[in-house]
Amino acid sequence: MPIPDYQTAMLPLLRLAADGKEHKFRDAIEYLAQELSLSDEERSEMLPSGTAPLFDNRIGWARTYLKQAGLLTSPKRGIFQITERGRSLLSKAPAQITVATLDQFDEFRAFRARRRDTSAGVSSSIQQPAEEESSATQTPEDQLAFAYRRLRSELELDLLEQVKSVTPAFFERLVIDLLVGMGYGGSRQDAGRAIGKSGDGGIDGIIKEDKLGLDVIYVQAKRWEGTVGRPEIQKFAGALQGQRANKGVFITTSSYSREAVDFASLINAKIILIDGQQLAAMMIDHNVGVSTIGMYELKKIDADYFDGE
Repeated sequence: MPIPDYQTAMLPLLRLAADGKEHKFRDAIEYLAQELSLSDEERSEMLPSGTAPLFDNRIGWARTYLKQAGLLTSPKRGIFQITERGRSLLSKAPAQITVATLDQFDEFRAFRARRRDTSAGVSSSIQQPAEEESSATQTPEDQLAFAYRRLRSELELDLLEQVKSVTPAFFERLVIDLLVGMGYGGSRQDAGRAIGKSGDGGIDGIIKEDKLGLDVIYVQAKRWEGTVGRPEIQKFAGALQGQRANKGVFITTSSYSREAVDFASLINAKIILIDGQQLAAMMIDHNVGVSTIGMYELKKIDADYFDGE
């Protein structure tokens, strides 16, 4: 049989989890390959980039969509388990599960909206990719660009989920790596001494603005789930004033209320607010916590080469 697309794989994957047990993702791939009677040749077929088996990739996408719809949950990395919502859907004996099926759930619609919305919201200035368009209306370059934006959006969501699960100490090291990667903090050793050492009324650390240390930046890093409100920013601003400082960076894994954003824009001190989505995007841009698995070269005819014909 042909290798199933990710929508075709969603129902078998959810049925596998119907026993309520925790399942390893790698084991699920092998089980579904046998359940769907894939041949060795089909199992070994790779993505065009040659970086991963095509079937494994599609099962991964099926799991992502089921998780975003609240039908599966991940109690730990590499593990998935069915939810009560997933059990409820299976009890209706659906003939298939598609994106249209998942659209009945608010969380999934919000997930799709995050991918197509632009940066109008308070919590992020990151532009999300547009919703799927018919390939008949797209040039090959358009399709390639859309595919990249979609993969980038999914990576940002997965990366932020991973960051939220790390310990506070690891999150501090992550912030160090990011700031140094962006050119701040001098050396990593310098930044490592500074972060987490201040503890002075809302300040988590102090880093150099440049390698010479001509100025410093005060840092607050919060691995939070809830929205960061104005009181937290006021506390940070007060700590800056107590140090006679005028530059600060507030980093959180969640988002900021409009009141917090408005307050930061009105005070004399320059406070940069980085929310969870921006944090994930910056980590990708500066290769923190991610690695390159494949590269494509897009070429065109060199007109200059043929000019001398």
